[in-house]
Amino acid sequence: MNKLFIYLFLLVSIHTMAQPPRELKEISAMRVPRLMAPPTNIYEVNIRQFTKEGTINAFAKHLPRLRKMGVELLWLMPVQPIGVERRKGSMGSYYSIQDYMAINPEFGTMEDFISMVQQAHQLGFRVILDWVANHTSFDHAWIKTHPEWFTRDSVGGIASPFDWTDVADLNYENKEMRTAMSEAMKFWLRATDIDGFRCDVAELVPLDFWELCRKDLQTVKPVFMLAEGEKPELIPSFDMTYSWTLHHLLNEVAKGKKTVKDIENYLVEDPKKFPASSIRMNFTSNHDENSWNGTEFERMGELAQACAVLTIGLPGMPLIYSGQEAPLKKRLLFFEKDPIDWNGYQYEKFYTDLLQLKYNNAALKNVRNDAVAHKINGKGNPNIMAFWRDGANKKVLFFVNLSNKEQKASYDDAAISGTYDFFGADQTTKLLIEKKHTVTIGPGKWLIMVE
Repeated sequence: MNKLFIYLFLLVSIHTMAQPPRELKEISAMRVPRLMAPPTNIYEVNIRQFTKEGTINAFAKHLPRLRKMGVELLWLMPVQPIGVERRKGSMGSYYSIQDYMAINPEFGTMEDFISMVQQAHQLGFRVILDWVANHTSFDHAWIKTHPEWFTRDSVGGIASPFDWTDVADLNYENKEMRTAMSEAMKFWLRATDIDGFRCDVAELVPLDFWELCRKDLQTVKPVFMLAEGEKPELIPSFDMTYSWTLHHLLNEVAKGKKTVKDIENYLVEDPKKFPASSIRMNFTSNHDENSWNGTEFERMGELAQACAVLTIGLPGMPLIYSGQEAPLKKRLLFFEKDPIDWNGYQYEKFYTDLLQLKYNNAALKNVRNDAVAHKINGKGNPNIMAFWRDGANKKVLFFVNLSNKEQKASYDDAAISGTYDFFGADQTTKLLIEKKHTVTIGPGKWLIMVE
């Protein structure tokens, strides 16, 4: 076995990667069938920054590439017109909505959007649209026609949530406003055939609205709903919630402020809070993290890829943000044009391999909360995240070094005994894992073994 462990170390050491008319009728687009199993991954699309053109049509040219990469669910950041009054920067925030039922002319037309959704469906994607239900821009038509639909500050003016001075806070005590909001969401289902919504700051909107809204949307078509929030009570109005806890843990582990033990504790405690059928979204970056808190390379340094491996290997649905496959090593400006430098898609294979593994392997395909990451027992190493997933009588082993130094660990676990392939390796040599075994893994590297 010693020779095998030397071979294992050498192998791991070299494996480093790796304004439309309101009378638009419901279209007869090819719909993606609603499957009992949810998608296994999600990709966030920032239309403005995705291409130099910053248009829907320019983004649509990337659809075949993203599908080949293994992406299943597309989350489109808001595509509606952006408010001018109190606008931040020269282009404003995507989340300052001027008209819920229109397309930002900078991005294209409603016809462009419908065509893009049809293309996406034909390729096998499902598509969800970012929805801003908590607030509008200060020049939204509702400000003049229904001022009672907005909350007021201490001097009687229309209030802004927090320091978001470019948006006006909606009043959910008003039943007419609630109805109008649901109808606007149903408009997109009927007119464009999207498959659901990612709901911005969902925890700021009353839960009873989401409960009724979900039922209302389902009368049009089955929908997939993602909440920007982590409260368990958002389920079952939403299918998936953000795993902010895991995200922050990964940041802290990368900085040396938390340890693998903290992640292991999370994997024990977090599932107790959520129903078995719910989904937690894992991520190393998104539009907020990238623009305001820094790229994954700023926050996680040399461990950015190792952390990405965990978001895909652990239970939950992994998110990839626009440009992470480039890789994206700059903070995208939020209120200005700042296109992604695709830089030859250097990390595309890294993500493709992992997404394909997650989709094709029964041990990883379950993204719901009833999936389990089993800790590999033994002496271990506080810097190595060691776990296994199983399904259909097959196992996948993960050993991820969350440190900037080479690490060695010993394990004693009969549950993982078997013969495995090295995932991602060019060699076809198999390795027999016995009850007792040792691994040596280079800094920020990982070993994935498939039975």
